[in-house]
Amino acid sequence: MKLQYLQHPLPSPLQRLDDPRWEARDVALWIKRDDLLAPSPNDPLCGNKWRKLQYNLQRAREEGYEQLLTFGGAYSNHLAAVASAGSHFGFRTIGVVRGEEAVQNPTLERAQQNGMQLHFIDRSSYRQKQDPTFLQNLTERFGPSYILPEGGTNKDAFAGCAQLAQEILTEHPTQPTHLAVACGTGGTAAGLINGLTGTAELIGVSVLKGNFMRKEINRHLEQLPETATRWTTLDDYHHGGYARRSPALDNFIQHFHHEHGIILEPIYTGKLFFALYDLLEQGYFPEGSQVVAIHTGGLQAFASRLDRSR
Repeated sequence: MKLQYLQHPLPSPLQRLDDPRWEARDVALWIKRDDLLAPSPNDPLCGNKWRKLQYNLQRAREEGYEQLLTFGGAYSNHLAAVASAGSHFGFRTIGVVRGEEAVQNPTLERAQQNGMQLHFIDRSSYRQKQDPTFLQNLTERFGPSYILPEGGTNKDAFAGCAQLAQEILTEHPTQPTHLAVACGTGGTAAGLINGLTGTAELIGVSVLKGNFMRKEINRHLEQLPETATRWTTLDDYHHGGYARRSPALDNFIQHFHHEHGIILEPIYTGKLFFALYDLLEQGYFPEGSQVVAIHTGGLQAFASRLDRSR
């Protein structure tokens, strides 16, 4: 498959949700279906992973690299996406996995099926993943590699996510008042903030426990041109932390799928939509608001999470 296919995909659909709870408050909820942006059905290379990787893959090819090396936990959407990208576009792939004990789950099994070589390291070593000497040792061991950071967050990723924001503004029939996205590293949110124009507010829903997401997004924004976009982060919808879930979240995901036929997963998108429905009940959105929630994909992680004890 040629990289041109990745660089110029058809826009993913922007779909208005038919839900009486939103209509009763005169608020419209739209879903940007980036879960449908993929080279093949149910492919891990979809959604925000597509957006983050599209320009990185182009750069890797332009710079003559034949191998990608990246980092992630055992249930990482990013690892699965990079493995899929390598399979589609002809790169060898190395995944450095946090945790010295080799584990098997659907995410890692699929990454291996797509040709990724997994390398497990202890958590102390993993924390050195940005250290130049540590990275040099990895390239000496595995060979010359285009190195992608954990989550794929870098300047090329920001460009892809900024393009997503511009796509939403073009597709929306009027003008969004709010965009909302789930946050893990904060890279997708930073790119969206950089790509937004007008008065729309960006809401980042952190899926990790702790009050550090705003700091992470600000750190990313320091690398980007100044923007006047209003944005906020919400830190109380993590349901116990990354890859954790609660009965309330499980019930919400099941009910949402029954009502709307759209699959959410408990690591990212389930927490995002749970937060938005809670904000609606709190009266967060003024009457007449046009809210766009970004479905970033990651559905392969749902099978992985079911494979893991709560």
